[in-house]
Amino acid sequence: MNDHRALGRRMHAAFNARDFAAMPELFALDFVSHPMGTTGRASIEQTWAAMVRRHPEVRSEIEHILVDGDTVAIHARIHGAGAPAQLVEIFRVENGLIAELWGLSDLVR
Repeated sequence: MNDHRALGRRMHAAFNARDFAAMPELFALDFVSHPMGTTGRASIEQTWAAMVRRHPEVRSEIEHILVDGDTVAIHARIHGAGAPAQLVEIFRVENGLIAELWGLSDLVR
């Protein structure tokens, strides 16, 4: 379970560092994003890149991480994209990688 918690922290650290090369260490090849309706690791990289282009100063700050078996929930604050926003992500871990993600945010896009 600590590995799952660390995986969530690594995902947010990679986003904050703009470390898109870390994708293979974080996301399964057939990763599914339910909010975006996409499949594949490349979709999350494209989403992160678009967010950074739109809001170059954007960063996430984890407030809480909850782990239950292979499921992780993260509550984070998003800064640098207008007014601070809330983000809740729930992801499923499979073979040490994020395989599936659900999320919501009040970020104004």
